[in-house]
Amino acid sequence: MTIFNILLIIHIATGMLSLGLGLYVLTAKKGDNVHKKVGNIYFIAMMVNSITAIPMSYLHPNLFLFLIAVWTLYMLLTGKRYLSLKSSLDIKNKDWLLLTISAAAAIVFLFLGINLLINKNSFGIVVISFALLMTMMVVQDYMNYKGKSKIKNFWISTHIQRMVGSYISTTTAFLVVNNTFMPDVIAWLLPTIVFTPLLIRWVRKWEVRL
Repeated sequence: MTIFNILLIIHIATGMLSLGLGLYVLTAKKGDNVHKKVGNIYFIAMMVNSITAIPMSYLHPNLFLFLIAVWTLYMLLTGKRYLSLKSSLDIKNKDWLLLTISAAAAIVFLFLGINLLINKNSFGIVVISFALLMTMMVVQDYMNYKGKSKIKNFWISTHIQRMVGSYISTTTAFLVVNNTFMPDVIAWLLPTIVFTPLLIRWVRKWEVRL
């Protein structure tokens, strides 16, 4: 069995686990011990799933898989970290380091997308979209870290956004890779269309504005 096949088995197993656990976390009662425990398992499964995707995307070159992995890792790490960031005083050097790496990745993705479009590859639109979304999140992190957020409990609202975002990304990847029955554009947009209204509802329920 090749290294790629081993990684693929782990990737599929953790991906299926993440899809199931993530759906439970999204629909179950928020904030209780069950939510926290299942959420932690989801976090670990998604981390393993995303980490295995990076060498897989190199062994069998797949730009889409690499982009999803990097973007999901960013949302997972920041989403988890925000639970410990009750104020700007809690920001550590590691938070600024992650922000810097994420900003650099967004810039690289932007130029990569532009280059693809220049070479008449329409996938460049997808890459640029990733770059812009990551840039928006990096700016949000910067504002939160500097104490400039208009949300008093920015830590919980951003946590919700990032964790739901990670689930949207993994369901999108699952649909796009395995889609055989719907137009590609629907596979790309369906998870966002389904979960974004729920995300807005949850954020509005929990956030406290200054």
